[in-house]
Amino acid sequence: MSLAGDHHRAWRSLPLGALDGIIGAGTCLILAPHPDDESLGCGGLIASAVAAGRAPLVVILTDGAGSHPHSRAYPPDRLRATREAEAAQAVACLGLPPERLTCLRQPDTAAPHQGPDFDAVVGQLRALLGREPGCTTILAPWAHDPHCDHQAASRIAGAIGIRHLAYPVWGWTLPADDAVPAPVGTGWRLPIGAHLPAKRHAIQAHRSQYGGLITDDPTGFQLPPGLLSVFDQPFETFLLP
Repeated sequence: MSLAGDHHRAWRSLPLGALDGIIGAGTCLILAPHPDDESLGCGGLIASAVAAGRAPLVVILTDGAGSHPHSRAYPPDRLRATREAEAAQAVACLGLPPERLTCLRQPDTAAPHQGPDFDAVVGQLRALLGREPGCTTILAPWAHDPHCDHQAASRIAGAIGIRHLAYPVWGWTLPADDAVPAPVGTGWRLPIGAHLPAKRHAIQAHRSQYGGLITDDPTGFQLPPGLLSVFDQPFETFLLP
């Protein structure tokens, strides 16, 4: 058992690591629970890998259609299409070819943690990896991110059977005195200063999550400034799970 503040302090002081040390000599698969997590947690890594000639696979687990459940202007089908288009624009900002992006369209806030649907997703990812022999690492959110879809993505990544690293997203927002049922782990910080402008553009491409595009649902999700400030830094954090 540990405290969230212990993790935050450890993450900020992790050693700097090179791309090869983090993802290996080949490339990687980035599993994002929702459209925008790929840019928030891994935008700099995506751009770094593309620049090195090792474009990653980016897989969006859920359809993102639950962010504005009461919008009449953006019912689920339209919101799903909007968020997928935003994800495509975001990864393009990072230099990723469109064929490297896959959307699995699991239901937002209901990504599988076990059972047949879980096994089906694992099978889909293994099939993707089977066509990418140089892809030897999977990156997914930290297992203790306080969101059910992030936790599902972590469990799915752990079931694939290849090297697995974690990137915290909502874990950064945990109150410092919250208990975390795991010891403080180890990992690296990847320097991304050269790609930070591209990462900023990628995050901004997710317009539906900023509050200015969908205005008819006061309960709708908006990316909080505190979270955005965490990812507007010249490094990204990757953990050994």
